[in-house]
Amino acid sequence: MRSYPHNSPEAAARIVALVLISDGHVCRSEFDILKQLGAERELGLQPNLLAHIVHTLCEDLLAGGYETGLLIANVDDSTLASLMAEISDPDLQRKVLQLSLAAARADGHLADGETLVVEAARHHWKLAGAQEPSAATK
Repeated sequence: MRSYPHNSPEAAARIVALVLISDGHVCRSEFDILKQLGAERELGLQPNLLAHIVHTLCEDLLAGGYETGLLIANVDDSTLASLMAEISDPDLQRKVLQLSLAAARADGHLADGETLVVEAARHHWKLAGAQEPSAATK
């Protein structure tokens, strides 16, 4: 998996991208809500770079030996912890979590993979008071 500088816009966007792909497909509604929220600006990304981050994440996961099933299956606990460790700034962590939750809920359904990544972020970043995934959208 490629590495990004610590607390960089790309490292933050990769967490959002992981949520986007974690249910096996990326919906237009997910990108639409991120655009409405100004996600690229909020994360400090250049315009139109989020789609590239999603693409490179998929490439990295495919290069890691993906054969069948969901790409998220290639992200074990150690990898997830390593990706989360790239974001240590509390404000950036909260932004990433907020944007990730908004994207995950955009299609009206919070998939298991999305919940897995969001809960990992909350756990690794110790954001216990952060907005809970809605049981109604599961």
